[in-house]
Amino acid sequence: MAKALYKCGEAMLVPDSRPYSRRWTVITSALLCCGLGVVVMYTKRSAFFSPLAVVVVAAIGLAAVLLQMRFYNRGLSNPVHAPLWLNILGVGFALSALFGDFLGLRSQIAEVMALGAVGSFAISSAMILHAFRKHRITSK
Repeated sequence: MAKALYKCGEAMLVPDSRPYSRRWTVITSALLCCGLGVVVMYTKRSAFFSPLAVVVVAAIGLAAVLLQMRFYNRGLSNPVHAPLWLNILGVGFALSALFGDFLGLRSQIAEVMALGAVGSFAISSAMILHAFRKHRITSK
């Protein structure tokens, strides 16, 4: 499959190395948006004041970035990797916030744990997206 490259008014056909990756990225992004929409539609208004709701939304966003990374790395010889330690830290924070009552944590500590989970998911996602951008710039 080839895509058009327009330069100086003339069209040149350049072979596209990843013809189907864009389509699958769009499909999975749409499915994740639908999942996020279902979470928002079927959740009571008072539940959004819970720090766990924020953690769930952040986890859905991280899942979107990780799926995008999986499709991005398909045909690359030097793939982008997620910071595993940061994702494990975020999951640990999220589980601590989720089971804060069973662990005997105060509500303020559980909120800090939820904030830590969201922060680590956000930093992990930012690092992955920065690596995408850096890899795209160096490949041109």
